[in-house]
Amino acid sequence: MTPAAPPRLAGTPATLVIDGRVHAGRALLVPRGELVHGCADILAEALAALPADVDRVDLDMGDVRFMDTAGLRFLDQLGGYSHRQAVPATATNWHGQPLRILELAGLDTTDPLQATAHRPEPEPEPEPGPESAPSTAPTGPAERLHVLQEEVDQLRQAIASRPVIDQARGVLMALHACTSEEAWHILREASQLSNTKLRTVAAAVTASAESDGPPPPAEVRTALRTALGRLGR
Repeated sequence: MTPAAPPRLAGTPATLVIDGRVHAGRALLVPRGELVHGCADILAEALAALPADVDRVDLDMGDVRFMDTAGLRFLDQLGGYSHRQAVPATATNWHGQPLRILELAGLDTTDPLQATAHRPEPEPEPEPGPESAPSTAPTGPAERLHVLQEEVDQLRQAIASRPVIDQARGVLMALHACTSEEAWHILREASQLSNTKLRTVAAAVTASAESDGPPPPAEVRTALRTALGRLGR
């Protein structure tokens, strides 16, 4: 394989870098880091540096550890390149939090570019009939984007508050014999049910486990009981 461009194309190296190589007309790009503000520009640099005779572009997203709504513009950038150059392009191997964002955005998690390069206009939603049951699922693009942004905001808060949240997860695991993932879901659900910030719920759980520590506020206690009950704890 020969290099497609200087290896580590980046506008903000601490956030995202893209390693790239070309072999037999196929460009393999490997983004590493976070798909946040400016990521589409970094991808545009990497694509512009590819040789003119490239006939396929594949992105391995396995090293992308975080993504917010800017990741959708990243995919649009790749889809636009594919359309303009008439070159097949893929973005595969998603996992972790970025995979969750793709699910919330209603994209194909195997290769979201398939739903991005030629994204159809949304069809108008039908008028509700007399027997139509209300739905709580986010169906329209605006609703999905709102849910997506809420999820991203909560995940950002969780990252910023990781020490106290990790402590709270440990408390729940010890007290209720649950897994780390179950403890995370308990905290998140308690936060949503009590309309309390995740960090505040985690701090209350941690403080209550200390000797003579105060119990969580009543609304948080109720939400925790509900969340634990749904897990059968």
